[in-house]
Amino acid sequence: MRRYTWIVLLSLPVFAAIQINKNETKAAETRPNILFCIADDASYRHMSAYGLSGKWVSTPGFDRVAADGILFENAFTPNAKCSPSRACILTGRNPWQLEEAANHVPFFPAKFSTWVEELGNSGYLTGFTGKGWAPGNPGQKNGATRLLTGKHYNEIKMAAPTKAISPVNYAANLEVFLKDRKAGQPFCFWYGGHEPHRAYEYGSGAAKGKKKITDIDRVPAYWPDNDTVRNDMLDYAYEIEYFDQHLQQMLKILEDAGELDNTIVIVTSDNGMPFPRTKGHVYEYDNHLPLAIMWKNGIKTAGRKVLDLVSFIDFAPTLLEVAGLTGKTSVETQGRSLIPIFKSDKAGLVDKTRDHVLLGKERTDVGRPHDAGYPVRGIVKGNLIYTINYKPERWPSGNPETGYLDTDGGPTKTQILHAKRAGTDVGKWDLSFGKKGKEELYDIENDIDAMKNLATDPEYAKTKAALRKQMEHELKAQQDPRMSGKGDIFDSYPFAEPASRNFYERFMKGEKMKAGWVNESDFEKEKK
Repeated sequence: MRRYTWIVLLSLPVFAAIQINKNETKAAETRPNILFCIADDASYRHMSAYGLSGKWVSTPGFDRVAADGILFENAFTPNAKCSPSRACILTGRNPWQLEEAANHVPFFPAKFSTWVEELGNSGYLTGFTGKGWAPGNPGQKNGATRLLTGKHYNEIKMAAPTKAISPVNYAANLEVFLKDRKAGQPFCFWYGGHEPHRAYEYGSGAAKGKKKITDIDRVPAYWPDNDTVRNDMLDYAYEIEYFDQHLQQMLKILEDAGELDNTIVIVTSDNGMPFPRTKGHVYEYDNHLPLAIMWKNGIKTAGRKVLDLVSFIDFAPTLLEVAGLTGKTSVETQGRSLIPIFKSDKAGLVDKTRDHVLLGKERTDVGRPHDAGYPVRGIVKGNLIYTINYKPERWPSGNPETGYLDTDGGPTKTQILHAKRAGTDVGKWDLSFGKKGKEELYDIENDIDAMKNLATDPEYAKTKAALRKQMEHELKAQQDPRMSGKGDIFDSYPFAEPASRNFYERFMKGEKMKAGWVNESDFEKEKK
């Protein structure tokens, strides 16, 4: 890991110390601004700059950032769930290095600082609109709630186009934030859209987004291909476009203020779309996410498409470096700075050493006895994704009797459950909710939906063994508790929200409760 520490040179004479302060002040005035934009549950295929979704989703804001900066073709979150994914972004550490913060809805450990906090300590104005780090309890510092992503700016509201879309006027809140800025002060603003997180207003994509189900190029093979599922996808696309509309407005606000050229604009998502098998699990579709970065004053050659495998843990060292804080904070990161890619003029594969990323999960939601998680570790290298399921006896999406709570409720989930109950298509239920084997191996280039598990194929035995050896070697070096037989500690960490604690036991005793992200039909019928 890289460690950033303050170095105090007590032997310097006073006049030298004064000169350093002046230099630091001058550097602070030229430090780049940061606009970090993160959608809530958007898959990489559905930003139109990638050219993978036909005409059913259009994101001109994201596309502009990619065209005027860099489009990353292989960006991955280590953990495809809101809280842990955002914790990886903010700390530069993998989830197995984050103690409680590896889980969903946790208490954020006091020992881990975020790059936004460190920017604030160094003179940046910091703030966020929408969703910052959540859900969970950030804890306190000096008697006040920690501002992991800065001060909140959510006061300005608007009439949202649907009842499911947040009324927060994200772009207008950026303008309020900028009014709090002192002359010459660098700023860091986190735009955390609530979209396209569920729930959706069913039919909004067709009615308000003017979309047609025939516009959808393909439905993943693990879902039913019918009008209900396609409408669900259109509603999701409509909310992605809503997120992108505010991004477009923010770019214009900064451009009109003369700040865009010296602002690093990062646009991504925290995990894959909130559909069965594409959020909260460890498949390529869950963890592979959109990423575009523009910075006119800092990216050497714009318009490049980069194939290097990058991880969300790379954001922290990158942003600490551009802010001039390398070696000046207590932040420890596992990630690697993206600055060499910014300074390169190469497209395609820039750094040959960026040939793999590690993935993993612990407890990503409620719904199993004793609040147990479903631990997984994985590696993506070349065209393969290899994973180990450490507790294959458990239900990967949560127990049936509680409604598979590790999958958000919605029409697509309901369609799969209805088909299973009717006995018309048990196969798709098994792919999304059924128990899995100990190991999984997929060719993500030739099997994009991960339908054929190659883990038991003799032809892949040597390759699988090599991937496992590399993965476990690196996990041991990173002190992953799973590698030393202490992984069950993740199940012992409490939920930060009382309503989530002992959910399974309380539910089975007859307490009237259900998770807010699950349809009633999904929830009650499985119990019976």
